[in-house]
Amino acid sequence: MALRPMDDAVFFFIISLLLLFPSPSVSDSATQFCSAERGSRVESCGVLPSSSSTRILIKGGTVVNAHHQQLADVYVEDGIIVAVQPNIKVGDEVTVLDATGKFVMPGGIDPHTHLAMEFMGTETIDDFFSGQAAALAGGTTMHIDFVIPVNGNLVAGFEAYENKSRNSCMDYGFHMAITKWDDGVSKDMEIMVKEKGINSFKFFLAYKGSLMVTDDLLLEGLKRCKSLGALAMVHAENGDAVFEGQKRMIELGITGPEGHALSRPPVLEGEATARAIRLARFVNTPLYVVHVMSVDAMDEIAKARKAGQKVIGEPVVSGLILDDHWLWDPDFAIASKYVMSPPIRSIGHGKALQDALSTGILQLVGTDHCTFNSTQKALGLDDFRKIPNGVNGLEERMHLIWDTMVGSGQISATDFVRITSTECAKIFNIYPRKGAILPGSDADIIILNPNSSYEISSKSHHSRSDTNVYEGRRGMGKVEVTIAGGRIVWENDELKVVPGSGKYVEMPPFSYLFEGIEKSDANYLSSLRAPVKRVRSEST
Repeated sequence: MALRPMDDAVFFFIISLLLLFPSPSVSDSATQFCSAERGSRVESCGVLPSSSSTRILIKGGTVVNAHHQQLADVYVEDGIIVAVQPNIKVGDEVTVLDATGKFVMPGGIDPHTHLAMEFMGTETIDDFFSGQAAALAGGTTMHIDFVIPVNGNLVAGFEAYENKSRNSCMDYGFHMAITKWDDGVSKDMEIMVKEKGINSFKFFLAYKGSLMVTDDLLLEGLKRCKSLGALAMVHAENGDAVFEGQKRMIELGITGPEGHALSRPPVLEGEATARAIRLARFVNTPLYVVHVMSVDAMDEIAKARKAGQKVIGEPVVSGLILDDHWLWDPDFAIASKYVMSPPIRSIGHGKALQDALSTGILQLVGTDHCTFNSTQKALGLDDFRKIPNGVNGLEERMHLIWDTMVGSGQISATDFVRITSTECAKIFNIYPRKGAILPGSDADIIILNPNSSYEISSKSHHSRSDTNVYEGRRGMGKVEVTIAGGRIVWENDELKVVPGSGKYVEMPPFSYLFEGIEKSDANYLSSLRAPVKRVRSEST
């Protein structure tokens, strides 16, 4: 059932009456969720039953929402937060979690993932079970994945992703990519919005010859998004110029991973970002720029927002944390794992993006989790154009952002909740069901210990990939407990996940970003002072 915009009191009344479905049995096909070939050996970890208790009391923690933090207990029953207040008294048969000295926060929401995605002649190594299991271990309790149409057909694409997500173990939603344009696509967009719970459509300005769209298609898509109350999203790189840059690198004999970054410099990301922003302004519809990786793109977003345009900028963890020196590593296996698009940039871009995030120029953090193992990356051993693009991040995002942004004093704990959970829920119109610890909200909760340390390793992560772009990184601030849908799914470094227990979350159209659009359209029309009535003279 889609959550339609309604009065908060009505929302809380209805949602409090709902009971979560019982956990389905564990399927054999999903028990190897973190299998990964590592050299000559295969490692795997099994699925543990989730906590059977439907009642949980989290005692003594600091409850953090995007707008406020307080010392309080949190009581959960049947997958819903029932009460948030000090000194809650409960009876028997309640699981009690001591959060003294720790932060109790909404589970993370990752707005940008690619699970079980067919791309560049292969398929991402993480599917909807392994990727979600990794997410839960890292404190993310919902993600929004991108449905890729089948030969341009939206309905066929949606059905394919419904099948891909059958073994989901946490809540998820869908964006939809648009890769061609005709009357059928326009009609199917309406079906997606009104019947399938999709309120966002992505347009690739890169990947010439496969996913890329031209400006005329983008304009049609922007107009259709506006009429449906759906958010237009863009992958902003100039695909024609990238294609030329790739040819230039090959002609120069640069075939390794460094050629990937050199062929698509920041200026091409900045140009495409500026172009998309101006076209969205021409149509007067909100725009969401995914994976902002450069100062060039960030500057364009900053200028547009300062001028009053509704533009959302989404940096991803890799762009905030890493720099491009790895792409020049002499070991192809190391260098190739950092290939993604837009590329990870040179030193300086990441810190500038962090500053923009801390000051509100950029609004939320995703991952663009799109994982390929070392065997798949080796498809481009002699030609960087054939290296599957993508890096990991679903499991690491919350830890890295806490340590990098909160640990350094750049943002507060409330800001952390905003950029990792609440703002995403608001943009995609599922707040306060998601992104908040409030009575009536879904019980998607993490307990984070700021004094506990973590270390990232491909040997212990829960992705199926045999590599990790954050290998060896250590930090402070560890998610010790994850509760998803009222179930304890991560505790004592143990996953307790149930395939099929995740829910598809429908996202209604016309989020807060559309407020005032009709008014500004009316003001524009009234300002035209046209058409002018002219009298033809006899001499004309």
